Amino acid sequence: MLPSIPLPKDVVRPPETVLVNITPQETRVAVLEANKICELHIERNSGQGLVGNIYLGVVRRVLPGMQSAFIDIGLERAAFLHIVDVLEQRQNPDATQRIEHMLFEGQTVLVQVIKDPINSKGARLSTQISLAGRFLVHLPQDRHIGVSQRIEDEEERNSLRERLNSLLPPEAGHGYIIRTSAETATDAELQADIDYLTKVWADIQHQAKTRPPETLLYQDLPLALRVLRDMFSGNTREILVDSTENFHKMQAFATQYVQGAVSRLSLFQGERPLFETHNVEAEINRALQPRVNLNFGSYLIIEATEAMTTIDVNTGGFVGARNFDETVFKTNLEACHAIARELRLRNLGGIIIIDFIDMASDAHRETVLQELAKALGFDRTRVTLNGFTSLGLVELTRKRTRENLSHALCEACPTCQGRGRLKTPQTVCYEIQREIVRESRRFDVKQFRILASPEVIDLFLDEESQSLAMLIDFIGKPISLAVENSYTQEQYDVVLL
Repeated sequence: MLPSIPLPKDVVRPPETVLVNITPQETRVAVLEANKICELHIERNSGQGLVGNIYLGVVRRVLPGMQSAFIDIGLERAAFLHIVDVLEQRQNPDATQRIEHMLFEGQTVLVQVIKDPINSKGARLSTQISLAGRFLVHLPQDRHIGVSQRIEDEEERNSLRERLNSLLPPEAGHGYIIRTSAETATDAELQADIDYLTKVWADIQHQAKTRPPETLLYQDLPLALRVLRDMFSGNTREILVDSTENFHKMQAFATQYVQGAVSRLSLFQGERPLFETHNVEAEINRALQPRVNLNFGSYLIIEATEAMTTIDVNTGGFVGARNFDETVFKTNLEACHAIARELRLRNLGGIIIIDFIDMASDAHRETVLQELAKALGFDRTRVTLNGFTSLGLVELTRKRTRENLSHALCEACPTCQGRGRLKTPQTVCYEIQREIVRESRRFDVKQFRILASPEVIDLFLDEESQSLAMLIDFIGKPISLAVENSYTQEQYDVVLL
């Protein structure tokens, strides 16, 4: 197993511009750094994300062999709970515990979604509840007070713990995680966060006692408000919103909870749509393509599969000014920042394998690795970089919490079933001929009729006319052709007459 390479935590992020595009059907948020889109968040009213939602679930199956359980929370697919996400196991990670001793079928259990459903997988759950506020994350079942890892100064960490402890009542019995934004928060702001989160938890507890199973007890804030709670920082230059109604809602929320954001919140009233004005629409369409063009003719090929994502770096038409090694090195260096940006923009998660162009120099390989680590340091999502494998590939993992951009905006092609390839008309012709031979041996019919797409019928009438004549002689039956314009290239029918 490759040792992980630490990512730099002291990277200076460029100023961000946040664009919030709201329609009655969906909310889209784009984060721009140096006028380039690097993050895109989409929430549709018909399918809002579930992460953070709290449900009263019912245990449907306990699987001792997998140390997991399926929980019904009222969705189309049962959700998944693993032993590592059970509260008792999280509180005692060194103890060996069995899920069948904690849960039983038919049991009602309070659960929170920690991963959205992805493809055929149901949502992933945890029984450890956490409620996010502006400055704090409330852990109502825990007594621990933690501090965000992004706050590295030990004196600052201890100071924040002491401030929070002074605001909590004696024997509070609840835990908190202090978020990065709390560094600049006043005691009054921290107290307001404590009061708000305490009230939310009390309401959830009341509902859990009075509502029926498979009920949604708590839903996280809509995306437009989560922008202010989770994305706003001192690095945010401007937040542009193109909906007057939602601008006022965000203003009211910011006034109460995120006062520093009020002055940076603006209503966009341009002649052209917000995303078009900042060239975001074109960037979204580009991000759905496998090819990413870099400078001077080099490019990336990004292929996301169920198991992993592969990224191939190519020089293309780039010819260096000095020698081939220098060309390769410069291409790989440029690719580092493009790859890090594409991971964020496309929201690619799980295992990611990068095939950089082979480098002969160990110094070049190390420099490229450090440049990639630096570029990945801007990512809000947890990334683990494992370096070069024995095959010369770079391996990394990125935490997967929601669907990638392609899954969110696209569906599998009904013609090729998501393969990205179609059988050629010639391949289909030969399939049809084999089927006719097979059916002629099974049934005694007067004639056969082929119904197929125009491309396949044209081939039968032209290049494959001789093979069709030979088939007619071989089976001793006439074969007629009929074009079906509604058929795809792979679709056909052999009719027995």
